[in-house]
Amino acid sequence: MENIHGTSLSSQINNWTGIQESLRRRLVLEDDFKWRVPTHEDGSEENSIAETLKYVGGVDLSFLKDDPSIACAGLVVVDLDNFNVVYDDFSVVQLQIPYIPGFLAFREAPILLELLEKVKHDAPLFYPQLLMVDGNGLLHPQGKGSVGFGLACHLGVIANLPTIGIGKNLHHVDGLVQSEVRILLEAKENCSKDLVTLTGYSGSTWGAAMRSTESSLKPIFVSIGHRISLDTALKAVKMTCKYRVPEPIRQADIRSRDYLQKHPWVAKIVQMQ
Repeated sequence: MENIHGTSLSSQINNWTGIQESLRRRLVLEDDFKWRVPTHEDGSEENSIAETLKYVGGVDLSFLKDDPSIACAGLVVVDLDNFNVVYDDFSVVQLQIPYIPGFLAFREAPILLELLEKVKHDAPLFYPQLLMVDGNGLLHPQGKGSVGFGLACHLGVIANLPTIGIGKNLHHVDGLVQSEVRILLEAKENCSKDLVTLTGYSGSTWGAAMRSTESSLKPIFVSIGHRISLDTALKAVKMTCKYRVPEPIRQADIRSRDYLQKHPWVAKIVQMQ
């Protein structure tokens, strides 16, 4: 059986499952922060900065085409007052852990957590109040626990940061099927055609499918990561979408791919290490 750093795969998965269960017990599924999502009724910028959500982070990984084990992780922070990127940072690494369904966080979370620690140390003013993750939160295949625990949950709990998971595709969780969700979004009798709550066969709500802009043909799949309710998560996602994907994640994707293209020597050095 394949080994990871000298450990059998089955043994490693058992270890990861235990870690997930430990982190899962710390999960908070309601609003747990001092800020509020800004609205059109808010007053001047000066009066709202301390009270409203201002800095939203986005994280994503881009991979080298010639060697998918080489990844560029990107962290972007967007100012909601003007949608300008006020901070970005990147890290190119060779991922040592293969992709194993259900355990993506153990492959990607360490590099993203390092970027969060770096901004906290180097530019604390721009440390995100809320983090949007290119990956799932609760809307994730369940392990032994009662709720899913995707990358957004993993990052949120360890960083103790409100997080939202943004998926581009729907995992088959609790009987949910992507084709059926799209039919519901397109149904004329659906009074809220841009949003479908994702409630599984168990009766549990795992997230929501959202058509984020009028021009978006495909939905995104939003789920709680940590320290935020689904209702607030949907409001935050909606206000950050200029295109299909929320701007913090879109910028993290664009800029991390661009960084790999403009710094090929970094990837070569990483490969040689």
